[in-house]
Amino acid sequence: MDKFVIAITRTCGSGGTTIGKMLANDFGINMYDRELLRLASDDSGINEALFANADEGVKNSLLYKVSKKIYNGELIPPESNDFTSNDNLFNYQAKVLRELAETESYVVIGRCADYILKDKPNVFKIFIHASEDYCIKHEMDILGASEKEAIKEIKRLDKYRSEYYYYHTGKKWEDVKNYDLSLDTSKLGFEKCVKYIKEYIKLRMDS
Repeated sequence: MDKFVIAITRTCGSGGTTIGKMLANDFGINMYDRELLRLASDDSGINEALFANADEGVKNSLLYKVSKKIYNGELIPPESNDFTSNDNLFNYQAKVLRELAETESYVVIGRCADYILKDKPNVFKIFIHASEDYCIKHEMDILGASEKEAIKEIKRLDKYRSEYYYYHTGKKWEDVKNYDLSLDTSKLGFEKCVKYIKEYIKLRMDS
Protein backbone atom coordinates (compact mmCIF):
# COMPACT_ATOMS: atom_id res chain seq x y z
CA MET A 1 0.00 0.00 0.00
CA ASP A 2 1.21 3.50 -0.81
CA LYS A 3 2.01 5.91 2.02
CA PHE A 4 -0.95 7.82 3.43
CA VAL A 5 -1.81 10.30 6.16
CA ILE A 6 -4.97 10.41 8.28
CA ALA A 7 -5.39 14.02 9.42
CA ILE A 8 -7.95 14.21 12.23
CA THR A 9 -9.55 17.45 13.33
CA ARG A 10 -11.82 17.10 16.35
CA THR A 11 -14.08 19.03 18.66
CA CYS A 12 -13.35 18.84 22.38
CA GLY A 13 -14.96 15.79 23.99
CA SER A 14 -15.78 14.02 20.71
CA GLY A 15 -13.09 11.36 21.16
CA GLY A 16 -11.08 12.22 18.05
CA THR A 17 -7.77 11.43 19.74
CA THR A 18 -9.06 8.00 20.83
CA ILE A 19 -10.16 7.28 17.25
CA GLY A 20 -6.73 8.37 16.04
CA LYS A 21 -5.04 5.93 18.42
CA MET A 22 -7.34 3.11 17.31
CA LEU A 23 -6.57 3.79 13.64
CA ALA A 24 -2.83 4.00 14.29
CA ASN A 25 -2.98 0.68 16.15
CA ASP A 26 -5.05 -1.04 13.44
CA PHE A 27 -2.75 0.13 10.65
CA GLY A 28 0.45 -0.33 12.67
CA ILE A 29 1.56 3.27 12.07
CA ASN A 30 2.61 6.21 14.26
CA MET A 31 0.26 8.84 15.64
CA TYR A 32 1.58 12.36 16.09
CA ASP A 33 0.09 14.92 18.45
CA ARG A 34 2.28 16.54 21.08
CA GLU A 35 5.13 14.27 19.92
CA LEU A 36 5.35 16.66 16.99
CA LEU A 37 6.77 19.31 19.33
CA ARG A 38 9.83 17.18 20.04
CA LEU A 39 10.37 16.38 16.36
CA ALA A 40 10.10 20.05 15.42
CA SER A 41 12.53 20.91 18.20
CA ASP A 42 15.03 18.35 16.89
CA ASP A 43 14.65 19.64 13.34
CA SER A 44 15.05 23.33 14.16
CA GLY A 45 17.46 23.17 17.09
CA ILE A 46 14.99 25.29 19.07
CA ASN A 47 14.41 24.18 22.66
CA GLU A 48 11.33 21.97 22.93
CA ALA A 49 10.11 24.04 25.89
CA LEU A 50 9.62 27.01 23.54
CA PHE A 51 7.36 24.90 21.32
CA ALA A 52 5.40 23.72 24.35
CA ASN A 53 5.09 27.26 25.71
CA ALA A 54 3.93 28.53 22.32
CA ASP A 55 1.47 25.67 22.08
CA GLU A 56 -0.09 26.67 25.40
CA GLY A 57 0.49 30.42 25.27
CA VAL A 58 -1.39 31.08 22.06
CA LYS A 59 -4.55 29.74 23.62
CA ASN A 60 -4.87 33.00 25.51
CA SER A 61 -3.34 35.26 22.89
CA LEU A 62 -5.25 38.14 21.32
CA LEU A 63 -3.22 37.53 18.16
CA TYR A 64 -5.50 34.75 16.98
CA LYS A 65 -8.59 36.82 17.59
CA VAL A 66 -7.67 39.83 15.47
CA SER A 67 -5.47 38.65 12.59
CA LYS A 68 -4.31 35.77 10.46
CA LYS A 69 -0.98 34.55 9.07
CA ILE A 70 -1.83 31.87 6.53
CA TYR A 71 0.79 29.15 6.29
CA ASN A 72 2.71 29.21 2.99
CA GLY A 73 5.67 26.94 3.76
CA GLU A 74 8.23 29.61 4.56
CA LEU A 75 10.74 29.26 7.39
CA ILE A 76 12.24 32.21 9.24
CA PRO A 77 16.07 31.96 9.29
CA PRO A 78 18.00 31.54 12.58
CA GLU A 79 19.57 35.01 12.31
CA SER A 80 16.13 36.65 12.45
CA ASN A 81 14.70 38.02 15.69
CA ASP A 82 11.50 36.14 14.80
CA PHE A 83 13.20 32.74 14.59
CA THR A 84 11.49 31.55 17.78
CA SER A 85 8.20 33.35 17.14
CA ASN A 86 4.96 31.38 17.41
CA ASP A 87 4.55 31.64 13.63
CA ASN A 88 7.94 30.07 12.96
CA LEU A 89 7.35 27.34 15.53
CA PHE A 90 4.18 26.46 13.62
CA ASN A 91 6.15 26.51 10.36
CA TYR A 92 8.64 23.98 11.73
CA GLN A 93 5.84 21.68 12.86
CA ALA A 94 4.42 21.94 9.34
CA LYS A 95 7.83 21.18 7.82
CA VAL A 96 8.11 18.02 9.93
CA LEU A 97 4.61 16.88 8.91
CA ARG A 98 5.41 17.34 5.23
CA GLU A 99 8.71 15.50 5.49
CA LEU A 100 7.14 12.63 7.44
CA ALA A 101 4.52 12.26 4.68
CA GLU A 102 7.36 11.44 2.28
CA THR A 103 8.75 8.63 4.42
CA GLU A 104 5.89 6.98 6.34
CA SER A 105 2.16 6.59 6.80
CA TYR A 106 0.82 8.17 9.99
CA VAL A 107 -2.11 9.63 11.89
CA VAL A 108 -1.92 13.25 13.02
CA ILE A 109 -4.24 15.00 15.47
CA GLY A 110 -5.00 18.67 14.83
CA ARG A 111 -2.10 21.01 13.90
CA CYS A 112 -4.00 22.20 10.77
CA ALA A 113 -2.55 19.11 9.10
CA ASP A 114 -5.43 18.87 6.62
CA TYR A 115 -4.42 22.28 5.24
CA ILE A 116 -0.65 21.84 5.52
CA LEU A 117 -0.79 18.58 3.55
CA LYS A 118 -3.54 19.56 1.11
CA ASP A 119 -1.27 19.15 -1.93
CA LYS A 120 0.01 15.72 -0.87
CA PRO A 121 -1.50 12.53 -2.37
CA ASN A 122 -3.35 10.08 -0.11
CA VAL A 123 -4.19 12.53 2.68
CA PHE A 124 -7.49 11.64 4.34
CA LYS A 125 -9.02 14.63 6.10
CA ILE A 126 -11.41 13.61 8.87
CA PHE A 127 -13.56 15.83 11.10
CA ILE A 128 -14.75 14.19 14.33
CA HIS A 129 -17.55 15.84 16.30
CA ALA A 130 -20.38 14.91 18.66
CA SER A 131 -23.48 16.29 20.32
CA GLU A 132 -23.03 18.81 23.11
CA ASP A 133 -24.37 16.42 25.77
CA TYR A 134 -22.01 13.66 24.63
CA CYS A 135 -18.97 15.96 24.68
CA ILE A 136 -19.83 17.25 28.15
CA LYS A 137 -20.19 13.74 29.56
CA HIS A 138 -16.98 12.59 27.88
CA GLU A 139 -15.01 15.52 29.28
CA MET A 140 -16.49 15.00 32.75
CA ASP A 141 -15.34 11.37 32.65
CA ILE A 142 -11.84 12.18 31.35
CA LEU A 143 -11.15 15.16 33.60
CA GLY A 144 -13.08 13.97 36.63
CA ALA A 145 -14.74 17.37 36.41
CA SER A 146 -18.16 18.79 37.20
CA GLU A 147 -20.61 19.54 34.39
CA LYS A 148 -19.93 23.26 34.74
CA GLU A 149 -16.14 22.73 34.53
CA ALA A 150 -16.51 20.44 31.51
CA ILE A 151 -18.66 22.98 29.67
CA LYS A 152 -16.13 25.72 30.37
CA GLU A 153 -13.23 23.58 29.11
CA ILE A 154 -15.08 22.58 25.94
CA LYS A 155 -15.92 26.20 25.12
CA ARG A 156 -12.33 27.30 25.79
CA LEU A 157 -10.69 24.60 23.70
CA ASP A 158 -13.10 24.72 20.77
CA LYS A 159 -12.82 28.51 20.62
CA TYR A 160 -9.02 28.28 20.62
CA ARG A 161 -8.97 25.56 17.95
CA SER A 162 -11.33 27.56 15.75
CA GLU A 163 -9.21 30.73 16.04
CA TYR A 164 -5.94 28.82 15.59
CA TYR A 165 -7.25 27.13 12.45
CA TYR A 166 -8.52 30.38 10.94
CA TYR A 167 -5.27 32.21 11.75
CA HIS A 168 -3.09 29.64 9.97
CA THR A 169 -5.43 28.61 7.12
CA GLY A 170 -7.86 31.48 6.57
CA LYS A 171 -10.67 28.90 6.67
CA LYS A 172 -13.43 28.05 9.12
CA TRP A 173 -12.57 25.12 11.34
CA GLU A 174 -16.03 23.49 11.34
CA ASP A 175 -16.69 23.92 7.60
CA VAL A 176 -17.27 20.39 6.29
CA LYS A 177 -15.95 21.44 2.87
CA ASN A 178 -12.44 21.30 4.40
CA TYR A 179 -12.74 17.57 5.05
CA ASP A 180 -13.36 14.27 3.27
CA LEU A 181 -15.45 12.75 6.05
CA SER A 182 -17.38 14.28 8.94
CA LEU A 183 -18.38 11.74 11.61
CA ASP A 184 -20.53 12.11 14.72
CA THR A 185 -19.25 9.87 17.52
CA SER A 186 -22.38 10.41 19.61
CA LYS A 187 -24.40 8.66 16.87
CA LEU A 188 -21.87 6.14 15.58
CA GLY A 189 -19.54 5.33 18.48
CA PHE A 190 -15.78 4.91 18.13
CA GLU A 191 -15.73 1.46 16.54
CA LYS A 192 -18.04 2.40 13.66
CA CYS A 193 -16.17 5.65 13.05
CA VAL A 194 -12.92 3.69 12.76
CA LYS A 195 -14.63 1.15 10.47
CA TYR A 196 -15.99 3.85 8.13
CA ILE A 197 -12.66 5.68 7.97
CA LYS A 198 -10.82 2.46 7.09
CA GLU A 199 -13.42 1.59 4.44
CA TYR A 200 -13.13 5.08 2.96
CA ILE A 201 -9.33 4.85 2.83
CA LYS A 202 -9.55 1.46 1.08
CA LEU A 203 -12.01 2.81 -1.49
CA ARG A 204 -9.80 5.81 -2.23
CA MET A 205 -6.58 3.83 -2.37
CA ASP A 206 -8.12 1.15 -4.65
CA SER A 207 -9.63 3.62 -7.10
